[in-house]
Amino acid sequence: MRHQPVLVEEIIDYLKPRSGEIFIDATFNEGGHSKEIFKKIEPNGKILGIEWDKSVYEKAQKEFSKDLYQSNIIVVNDSYINLAEIAKENKINNVDGILFDLGMSSWHIEESGRGFSFNREEPLDMRYSSKSKITAYDVVNGYSQENLEYIIREYGDERNSRRIAKSIILKREISPIETTKGLTEAIESVVPHKMFGKKIHVATKTFQAIRIEVNQEIENLKKGLKQSIGTLGKGGRLAVISFHSLEDRVVKNQFREWKNEGMCEIVTKKPVKPKKEEVLDNPRSRSALLRVLQKY
Repeated sequence: MRHQPVLVEEIIDYLKPRSGEIFIDATFNEGGHSKEIFKKIEPNGKILGIEWDKSVYEKAQKEFSKDLYQSNIIVVNDSYINLAEIAKENKINNVDGILFDLGMSSWHIEESGRGFSFNREEPLDMRYSSKSKITAYDVVNGYSQENLEYIIREYGDERNSRRIAKSIILKREISPIETTKGLTEAIESVVPHKMFGKKIHVATKTFQAIRIEVNQEIENLKKGLKQSIGTLGKGGRLAVISFHSLEDRVVKNQFREWKNEGMCEIVTKKPVKPKKEEVLDNPRSRSALLRVLQKY
């Protein structure tokens, strides 16, 4: 299943890529956004793509080593927390635009086999990179009830966090929870029946929370954003697509801090959301929020 990038038209409208410009795609994935940006900056523009997941990176390398992109799109296997150093190593500075798309790819859900989806019976891993220190198994079977409740509440915005955390503890006392099915059963057993049949599955928020914890997504976002502002050139634009209220708050607060320091103008006074047509075509885009700034 090919990943469908979100807010593509809006990204082009706000980043305003032009022939010969230089961009960084900090969350390259399968290069969906970069392909559209490249159409505007070719033949002499350049894109530096950063992809943390080695499997996704290898797929991207194969795709973007073709003659059309070979000397114009560079893809590296690294994390955007190292964005400034990666740019320096590739002799890229004063870039015209940087994009962060914080959404999880369709490949991770459908094909990775790492336990991102409650719809599949898979081992509890949830790492984007094998270099990550902990797995979902470690979180589910090793964290205290208080820590589990905290991450499920804070990262998942889950009102049943206490019940779910307690259920996980009780289930793992009998035997370790090793798969997505076991975790889903622990969640479903304590969620009120009135919550079933809603738009999103009752396990969605807990799975999201554990994934965020495993990959340290909030802390990494803070680090990545701070790496990006110095890499932008004067007039350069930074665009961030988030899918979670906590992520969006981090972006909003960092943009506001830079604005107050006189470093940038905030281009989007409110977050930009997908059009109804896009949500109908790609339901996973429904929670996407885009914020953009322009560096002074």
